Formats: sequence, C-alpha cells, structure tokens
Amino acid sequence: MTEAEFGQAVRRWRDRVPPEAAGLPAGRSRRTAGLRREELALLAGISVDYLTRLEQGRASHPSAQVVAALARALRLSGAERDHLHRLAGLAPPGPHAMPTEVTPSVQRLLDRLTGTPVAVYDASWTLLVANPPFAALMGDPSGWRGEERNGVWRHFLGPGSRVRLSPEERRGFEAALVGDLRAAAARYPTDPRLGRLLADLRARSPRFAELWDAGAVGRHTAARKTVDHPHVGPLTLDCDVLTVAGNDLRIMVYTADPDSTDAERLALLTVLGTQSLRG
Repeated sequence: MTEAEFGQAVRRWRDRVPPEAAGLPAGRSRRTAGLRREELALLAGISVDYLTRLEQGRASHPSAQVVAALARALRLSGAERDHLHRLAGLAPPGPHAMPTEVTPSVQRLLDRLTGTPVAVYDASWTLLVANPPFAALMGDPSGWRGEERNGVWRHFLGPGSRVRLSPEERRGFEAALVGDLRAAAARYPTDPRLGRLLADLRARSPRFAELWDAGAVGRHTAARKTVDHPHVGPLTLDCDVLTVAGNDLRIMVYTADPDSTDAERLALLTVLGTQSLRG
C-alpha cells in the first residue's frame, strides 16, 4: 500500500457522492458532480488541510477513527470500507468492535431533516456525523480530533458544551453518561478504543472515577435543554435521543416549540449553517 493509493481511492469515491445525497446544498457552480473537498472534510470531521494532504499522498498512517469517518462520509459499502482500512494499513473492524457505521437508513433520516439539528453517535457517545444545523447550534466539530469527538470526554476532561446545566442537572447528566459507558463496556468488553477511553477518563477525571467506582447507573435519553449560543443568545430546546436497535447508534435531535422565540432563533441558525457551506 502507498499513501498515493489511499488518496486516489478517497478522491475517486468523493467524486461519486452528489452533495444532495449527503444533505448538502448543491450550489450554483460546481466543477464536478461529487463532493467538494471542504464538504467531505466537514462530513468526516477532519480539517480541509489534512484531507488535502491525505488525497495528495502527503500524509501517512491515518488513524482508524479517521478512516472510519471517511468511510461513513463517502457512504462506502462494507467491502469498500474494509478496503479503505487495508489501504491505510489497518485491519478492518472486527466482529466484536463497537459499531461505528452509519447505516443507509440512518443517513437517509439525516438527509431529510435538513432544517433540524441532528447528530449521530456511537454507543460510547463519540460523534460520528452531524448535519449543518447541529454544527451551527453546538459548534463546528470538523476541527475536533480523537477523543475530542467523544461527548463524555469533552464533559469530564475537555471544554464541555454550550448546554447550560444547573448543579442538579449536572449530577443527573454525569450519572447518565457514566451509566451509558458502563453499559457499552459490558456489551463490547474487548473494544480497544472504548478501553482506552475508559482508562483515560478514570485516570484523569476524579469525578468520573468517583461515579464509576460508585456504580453510577442511568441513561441519557431525552431532556429539555438551554443552549447558550454566542451569536443568537439562549435557546431552550427539546433534546431527544433515539437508539438504533441492532446498530447501537444514538441519534440526537433538537427541536423547538412552534412559533416561539426559540424556534425563530433555531431557524436563523439553520440558515447560517447552510450559508457557511455555500460560502
């Protein structure tokens, strides 16, 4: 395998994905029918510079997480996904690994909810894909790397999120996150990525270690949340979490009460998110 072969495969598959199929605006003028480089970078959660170097064969040894994200964004079949892993010098995902593939049915759901903030996570709360309204609401995840894409890691060890939490809400939220990870660890006891995440959290976050050792249980499902947005102000929204049985994915959806100030602000954010892609 050479870096050039990996880059050629990514470019070839990028050219075959129409932007409309990925829930992106087609725009007025395009050189090709496929995705622009910046669009693929956004969908995969990597920087445009890094994607450019990968496609041009100037970056070597992409991580398994990056390869999996590219495979999802490019809508590869199972065989194509495995081939991309091999081109990167990686073993394809094993049968006991935590599922990270966004299925066609989930992708279709994401494509249709173009005016609603939607994100898809795996069982460990690692962000797999988010649509432009979600990025506009919660912050652009395209620059997040490695564990930065994990919601549990961001809460306990990273910058957190824009969601406002009271002390009581924080306690319940943290217990639910730890409970979710405990359940995931029981389902995927040999998953190396999950094992590394848990080890890092237990070693570096006293609060996480305390909750883990205390046997905290719970589940992060639905809640009414206030998001402090730096440009449009606070939005109070319903946050629902849907579980995809059989693929163990989490679909997070934010909605506002009809005809409310929150709905107006959310609609404005949706427009801003779409305009940033057209720009």
